[in-house]
Amino acid sequence: MYGGTDRGIKGTIDWTLILIYLVLVFIGWLNVYASIHSPDMGNALSFGLRSGKQFVWIMTAFALALVILFVINPKLWEVLATPGYLIVLVLLVAVIFVGSTHKGSHSWFSIGPVSFQPAEISKITTSLLLAVMMSRQNFSLRTWRGLRTVALIIGIPMLVILAENETGSALVYTGMLFVLYREGLPGLVLVLLGLCIVFFILTLKTSILVSLIVLAVIGILALWFFLRNTRPLSRERRSSLWLLALSVLGFAGLVFSTDFVFNHVLQDHQRLRIEVLLGLKDDPMGVGYNVRQSMIAIGSGGLFGKGFLNGTQNTGGFVPEQSTDFIFCTVGEEWGFVGCLVVLVLYGLLITRIIRDAERARESFTRIYGYCVAACFFMHLFINVGMTIGIMPVIGIPLPFLSYGGSSLWAFTVLLFIFIALNKQEKKYF
Repeated sequence: MYGGTDRGIKGTIDWTLILIYLVLVFIGWLNVYASIHSPDMGNALSFGLRSGKQFVWIMTAFALALVILFVINPKLWEVLATPGYLIVLVLLVAVIFVGSTHKGSHSWFSIGPVSFQPAEISKITTSLLLAVMMSRQNFSLRTWRGLRTVALIIGIPMLVILAENETGSALVYTGMLFVLYREGLPGLVLVLLGLCIVFFILTLKTSILVSLIVLAVIGILALWFFLRNTRPLSRERRSSLWLLALSVLGFAGLVFSTDFVFNHVLQDHQRLRIEVLLGLKDDPMGVGYNVRQSMIAIGSGGLFGKGFLNGTQNTGGFVPEQSTDFIFCTVGEEWGFVGCLVVLVLYGLLITRIIRDAERARESFTRIYGYCVAACFFMHLFINVGMTIGIMPVIGIPLPFLSYGGSSLWAFTVLLFIFIALNKQEKKYF
């Protein structure tokens, strides 16, 4: 129960988080205008331009933030978690059949001039339901029941979003593994998942034989280390030995199935993007064109950039989707390395501040939701920036608060301010 004296707005709201949010939104709006600027265009507030439309989205996002902070009771989010999750899940399925296609992704609802993606809202509802279920008394990730519960909550929307050809949004859900690790998921699970990625890439880059040799060496070393440090063998240690054996067999199965998955499960454009990223194929005028132009734009900015509205690669139309998925290119070209560093530091402060507040939370619901928020922001940042500098495949995913788009800005604003409101409620009477 809460106790103590009401500390008021000044002492309960994390104003640092709000300030970082406002700065990122302002930087985003400036760069949306810069990415589309030309001498014959109107001013940045013209509704005929993306910058003008984005300004309207920003104002409505601020209104949403105020409602979440000062009107809605934070306790209501726990009540709405389950029905909200189910409603959004229905929308995710419905958009496959009645939605519209945008940039190759069949994941949009279009109502007149307004379009939105249920996948953006799904990150919020999945985070809320995950926090509700994992904060229940006697919940444990070390039981099959607990693992099954979180796997269904995360896996169902992730698979449906994949069916919409929204690979980027689906990948964001893998960040929830860090949330599960914080709440007690054995670190071995993360290691095994990491090795799955390593063996998949190794098999593509080399051959099945090389991967099996590497697997055999790792298996022998792990067995030697295990036997050297576990004498005599207890029942628990014997179970671990069986797990090691099953893991090796599982990795062997993964190695043999890599070719089938790559050639028969992945779509053509997904295969091509992975091949270009891994250096298996050169496609400078196709899939590789986006990354090449993106890197040219960022590199041309140098240390301090060309100056606001002086970018040529972006405004010249050389960089595709320069106001949405590739907005970071505009930052790099016009503000240079220093500008990119400032943006990355702001994101770093945002994520670490959320984690700090989550760790200080007295209620497990607030802590778990906070980690979900931090994981979503981190995955979007890592994938989007990684895509623009050529270390990740090109997949459509916005940069939080910077990329053009109303549904994206609204979703990230709601995601963040629900946490700020929960954190405010906890501090109110302590």
